[in-house]
Amino acid sequence: MTVKKYKRIFGIVMDSVGTGEAPDAAKFGDVGSDTLGHVGEAYQGKLQIPNLQKLGISNLRQTAIEGVDKVTSPIGYYGKMQEISAGKDSMDGHWEMMGLPVEKPLNTFPNGFPEEILKKLADFSGRKIIGNRPESGTKIIAELGEQQMKTGDLIVYTSGDSVLQIAAHEDVIPLEELYKICEYARTLVNGPKYTVGRIIARPYVGQDKDHFTRTANRHDFTLEPTGTTDLDDLQKAGVHTVGIGKINDIFSGHGIDEGYHNESNMDGMDHVDHVMAEDFTGFCFTNLVDFDAMYGHRRNPIGFGQALMDFDKRLGTVLKNLKDDDLLLITADHGNDPGFKGTDHTRELVPLLAYSPSMQHAGSLGIRKTFADFGATVLDNFNVAGNGVGDSFLADLK
Repeated sequence: MTVKKYKRIFGIVMDSVGTGEAPDAAKFGDVGSDTLGHVGEAYQGKLQIPNLQKLGISNLRQTAIEGVDKVTSPIGYYGKMQEISAGKDSMDGHWEMMGLPVEKPLNTFPNGFPEEILKKLADFSGRKIIGNRPESGTKIIAELGEQQMKTGDLIVYTSGDSVLQIAAHEDVIPLEELYKICEYARTLVNGPKYTVGRIIARPYVGQDKDHFTRTANRHDFTLEPTGTTDLDDLQKAGVHTVGIGKINDIFSGHGIDEGYHNESNMDGMDHVDHVMAEDFTGFCFTNLVDFDAMYGHRRNPIGFGQALMDFDKRLGTVLKNLKDDDLLLITADHGNDPGFKGTDHTRELVPLLAYSPSMQHAGSLGIRKTFADFGATVLDNFNVAGNGVGDSFLADLK
């Protein structure tokens, strides 16, 4: 049997768009989480995502998203993926997709960061530390932002994930200085005593707590990949790799030939359109973070649903511009259920949608045992050997 190969693969990660609790959700306190299900319920049947619908976004679920019926004849293949990594952060999800599951849990700080880390940060920056607890970013900035503006202190906080976040007003601490402080913080938690997945610079603007807004100048300083990823293997084999959005940060630039920073989901889709217009052979990997950063963590299902509908409209352009030798893969890196308790990511299965105009059939890809099947499929397409993690579903796409 001849397996169809594609000249270009476009992978789009809808950051945090989970589709129901994972089998191990109880370990994370996430039983009952369902990002897409709860967004649909919030819209009371009025969620309109026709392009995702015809790709099979509801067909992959036991129960359809409210207002988004299952379709009799999806135009492509649909399924779900299960995470095997120890955590439920963006880094874990993306690394696993690229063949590097995070097997050892990274450090989290439910009681705040230890004094030894804070003292080093304060000494390096010459600034005092305030906050130091797990908290919603918008909430802690509303609470401490005015103080930070007056004193020049650093707002340090975390979440349920392995992250150290530093917030500062752009007019008080210039971006260059904030990034420099975050780069130093990165050196403090690379192990062995403390190993943190991401240091996140969280700049904001506004003149008072009622008007503070976090800006697109966020920057993630991620733990260097602890091994070779599928991106590295693709690059070494001469396959052109493009990273859009957080991809470059998540992989610390490794294995990426061409990178684009996103100001928003729509800016990210502008970059996708731009790359699609180029003539190249390779893999374009995109992360769209607004679902997560702007709506999931803030537990805003209405905003989340609007972001899905906005993305769906832009997806229509992508579908129209795909060539016969292009393959589109859409998935997510974890859940962040805006209808669930707390403000942290949720351990969920994630959608898997695959489409090319040249496909002659459609159907289910089932539940993939690991996110790594995504990257294994990309490697298989370009005849690149990886580390053996994950099973390709390329032969199932007919």
